[in-house]
Amino acid sequence: MKKLITLFVALFSFVVSAQEKKETPKKQIVEASCGQCQFGMEGKECDLAVRIEGKTYFVDGTHIDKHGDAHADDGFCAKVRKAEVVGEVVDNRFKVTYFKLLPEKK
Repeated sequence: MKKLITLFVALFSFVVSAQEKKETPKKQIVEASCGQCQFGMEGKECDLAVRIEGKTYFVDGTHIDKHGDAHADDGFCAKVRKAEVVGEVVDNRFKVTYFKLLPEKK
């Protein structure tokens, strides 16, 4: 019985420590814009992209038109905007799980 309790405690400790090591993605502020129009990326049409630490990535998980008219004066095809995002770079694309366009500073 003591061996069973010891085994259970060891297993429980292992599971708890494994869960604690799992990193949760953190919010970060990035530059967001049209990859083709503003960042000079190769592509066939206007696609949302982000610039992180000087590197640009097309975005998966949201679409350029979900954040207003891309071709308006303040749209992604006309200017680079700031956005708060959560995600990770996978296969040279930014897989976003959270995207919030930040208001422009006046």
